[in-house]
Amino acid sequence: MCEVLIVDDDFMVARAHERIVGQLEGFRVVGVAHTGTEALAAITRLHPQLVLLDMYLPDMTGLDVIRQARAGTHTLDFLVLSAAREPEMVAAALQGGIVSYLLKPFKITELQARLAAYAERRRLLAQPGDVSQDDLDLLLGSTPTGVIQTAPALPKGLSKETGVLVERALRSAAPDLAASECGEALGLSRVVARKYLERLVEIGDAVVTLRYGQTGRPQRRYAWAHPPQ
Repeated sequence: MCEVLIVDDDFMVARAHERIVGQLEGFRVVGVAHTGTEALAAITRLHPQLVLLDMYLPDMTGLDVIRQARAGTHTLDFLVLSAAREPEMVAAALQGGIVSYLLKPFKITELQARLAAYAERRRLLAQPGDVSQDDLDLLLGSTPTGVIQTAPALPKGLSKETGVLVERALRSAAPDLAASECGEALGLSRVVARKYLERLVEIGDAVVTLRYGQTGRPQRRYAWAHPPQ
């Protein structure tokens, strides 16, 4: 279970982030802060593993929170959710070791995808044995040297972030799922969910079978194509 602290000066935004995190398996909100001072006190008191951090706070910047938390030897990660677009602020946040930076306004599915990626990072680093080069490439979001990306570009209207969520839902489905079930789980329409699932079939990451009922057309059922490692 990953314990999360939410830091945002806007009470309504903080509440919305709290709802999003609370709906994700493996995450639990342990506190909400609306100023940098409150955030630092909560970090010391609650010891969260992850902080969802705004850059614009009434008493200090999010950069100040990161620096002071690091100086206090707190072991935690920061995921920035902010409207701050200044290159110097973004660069400083990256140098501070944040795990991701999501510009406001953003879609709920985009935050869910960032959190899903963070959960995968924690899983990789917690598994027994040494980390492989493939694991490092995945953690760092890089492509191995000499490897050519052959997967086709996403069709127009589809986003990488939602694709991550659909893939995660498909991986955890037992033994398979329909587009309607995927859409209901992720808050997507059946048509949109089917587009993402069909793309996974197209690039070889999913297989589809037909299930015939008593009446009507057969239902397309999707399953992850690769055996668990």
